[in-house]
Amino acid sequence: MIKIINNKKIILLAGLTAILLLIPVFITKPYFLHVIVMCLLWAYLASSWNIVGGFAGQLSLGHGIYTAVGAYATVMLFNTLGLSPWLGMLIGGSLAVLLSLIIGFPTFGLRGAYYALATVAISEGVIVLLNSVSNLGKFQVGGAEGLIVKTVGNSFGAIQFVSKVPYYYIMLIALGLAILVAKLVKESRLGYYLVALREDEEAAAALGVNVRNNKLIAGAISAFMTAIGGVFYAMLIRYLEPNAIAGAAAMSTQMVFMTIVGGAGTVLGPVIGGILLSIVSEVIRFYLGGQLMGLHLFVYGLIVMVMIIYQPAGIIAWYDKFKEHRLRKIGNKGGASGAENSSGA
Repeated sequence: MIKIINNKKIILLAGLTAILLLIPVFITKPYFLHVIVMCLLWAYLASSWNIVGGFAGQLSLGHGIYTAVGAYATVMLFNTLGLSPWLGMLIGGSLAVLLSLIIGFPTFGLRGAYYALATVAISEGVIVLLNSVSNLGKFQVGGAEGLIVKTVGNSFGAIQFVSKVPYYYIMLIALGLAILVAKLVKESRLGYYLVALREDEEAAAALGVNVRNNKLIAGAISAFMTAIGGVFYAMLIRYLEPNAIAGAAAMSTQMVFMTIVGGAGTVLGPVIGGILLSIVSEVIRFYLGGQLMGLHLFVYGLIVMVMIIYQPAGIIAWYDKFKEHRLRKIGNKGGASGAENSSGA
């Protein structure tokens, strides 16, 4: 029975992979491809936030600072020095890790709402800085006007393409890696420590779990991944506006909402939540245009409220229940056929 289930999983995974790889063949309109790329990007960012917010239970409402650090560092190096964004994202990701350690060391000692408020305050401070500083030495920051990514034409090295298809495959690979990292973290010793800290920090500490160090590691992994997402956002949109790339409403809270709706602390939950809420947002924009700015956030809030009341474990819990029901059904069938064979004998 286990072999049959494993074979079904392999066939399903192979089928899903084939469908994902062939999407650009059937969906050729740039607008629709752009929407799909954004869905993948938000799913990636939600998965990145989930490492610290879902597994460790740290409600970070200022994760936009890491997308901003990754994006701004990469674009500034690219615009001024011509450094490829593929290399720039490693520098931006490293800076995000350093910033996460600086922020995390004093704030991870805070509990509950105090930690969340601290992350919001730091995020707002970063936005003020980005709006105020126009130049940093010979590097252009842009200030309140924002920073435009230098255009070089169709170039893999600059992550600039005329078609949306390369962006699709890049984000698909990035999302696949994010899912793999989440799975590895969850099934590692670090993952077990983080779950213990999320469920009962004092009990975990009493059993010898190093509270601050494990949170710092989770925060560093999450920050690095989020910064990489910020780089992809910058190269896709080709314009950085402080409030859009670092703002709580535009960036940080959306990661939180998507993760909660999909299922915080799970591997695939944030992916599901990210894709579904991105589609909801795009549908609202498509039908209402600019008539009601920020309406998608209001809708997000309603969806989150409903999910917390009726399905706090997220959408992924429905799949888990369905899978459990199927396994039980298969087990009952196996038991019944075994009983028939034994009675026939």
